[in-house]
Amino acid sequence: MTAPLVADGDRPREGGPDRKEVAVAVGVLVRPDGAFLLTSRPAGKVYAGYWEFPGGKIEPGESVEQALRRELIEEIGVTIGDVHPWRIERVDYPHALVRLHFCKVFDWQGELHMHEGQSFAWQQLPVAVTPVLPGTVPVLAWFAEERGHAGPTHAG
Repeated sequence: MTAPLVADGDRPREGGPDRKEVAVAVGVLVRPDGAFLLTSRPAGKVYAGYWEFPGGKIEPGESVEQALRRELIEEIGVTIGDVHPWRIERVDYPHALVRLHFCKVFDWQGELHMHEGQSFAWQQLPVAVTPVLPGTVPVLAWFAEERGHAGPTHAG
C-alpha cells in the first residue's frame, strides 16, 4: 500500500497515528467538452471555501457506487448514470485519514443545485478556482497526464 498524501503536515493529526481510515466516494463529473465539475466546501466544514470534487463518506454496507449516487443527489441534486471507477488516493488530513475512491461520471440528469450552500464551477486545465483541496490536486495531475497537458494544473 502506498503512503498517503500528507496535507498540512505541520499540523497535528486528530486521533493520533492509529486513527481509522474513512472511505469516501468522489464523483468526477465530465462534460462532453472535457470540462469537469468542482464544488466549494461549505461554510462550517473543515477546509471551508476550498474547491473539490463532490462526494462523501461511504456508509456501512454501501458500495462506492451506491454512496456516490446517494451523495450526489444529497449534495448537488443530480442523478447519475454509469459510474466508472477511476483511481484511489489516500490523503492524511489533520482532521481525518481518508481513502478517496474517484469515479468518473459522464451522464447525469437534473439541474445542479447546491444543497449545502456551496458554489460550483466547470473547469478545464489549468483550473482557475482557488484554493484547491489537497486531495483534489492529484486528480488534476491525472487529467493532465491523460490529456497530454503540459504546465501547471491549478493556480497557486
